[in-house]
Amino acid sequence: MSDESVPTTGAKLAAEFLGTFVLVLGGCGSAIFAAKVIADDTVNMGIGFLGVALAFGLTVLIMAYAVGHISGGHFNPAVTVGTALAGRTPWKDVAPYIITQIIAASVAGAALFTIASGKDGFNAVESGFASNGYGDRSPDGYSLMAGLIAEIILTAIFLFVILGSTDKRAPQGFAPIAIGLSLTLIHLVAIPITNTSVNPARSLGVAWFAGPEALGQVWLFIVAPIIGAAIAGVSYKMLFPAFVDKAREGFDKN
Repeated sequence: MSDESVPTTGAKLAAEFLGTFVLVLGGCGSAIFAAKVIADDTVNMGIGFLGVALAFGLTVLIMAYAVGHISGGHFNPAVTVGTALAGRTPWKDVAPYIITQIIAASVAGAALFTIASGKDGFNAVESGFASNGYGDRSPDGYSLMAGLIAEIILTAIFLFVILGSTDKRAPQGFAPIAIGLSLTLIHLVAIPITNTSVNPARSLGVAWFAGPEALGQVWLFIVAPIIGAAIAGVSYKMLFPAFVDKAREGFDKN
């Protein structure tokens, strides 16, 4: 007899597709359409990078609550790798999850490109199309090394928050809030440096449409987040191994 409480592989992949799609649509969409909006040729009515940071945090928060109970709410290849190394995600799910996340992000990127193309004068290459970059493509001119270090460290921090807040020993029901707030904080730090990736799928999803320079630099936003996630996944498992609370165990038995 099948256990109806256990999601099927198809359901988990559908949840990852939906979550990743909304994350890229909401996060990158806010950067493309709303970061800078000039009214009457003088007043900027845009949300700025603070608004973009909040958009990324809010989208991961709402989708973690919406479908996290089905797939784990990764929406990010780095999260999938990090949680697998920490023993939280079965290795058989890693490749299907990552492929689904990249496809979903690319579909979201295509949707954003189609919508943005409806405005006269729009040019995805010239605008940057919310893509990530370093050097001349960094929002504030940061080097490759600066971008590499920032993305590794910030992804590791992001994974630590995910692993800690979803630990069975942590207070239950608050993980999406902690994860969403941490992603917001990470964006506040890294938008000036790399436009913030910490997510290879998010980077690839818009890089396809942002021109050859964006595609030429996207390797960093695949490699660095995976390294950061791997560091966090392995170190969390070593530093905070699962343990049995003997006092609690005795209480539960009584």
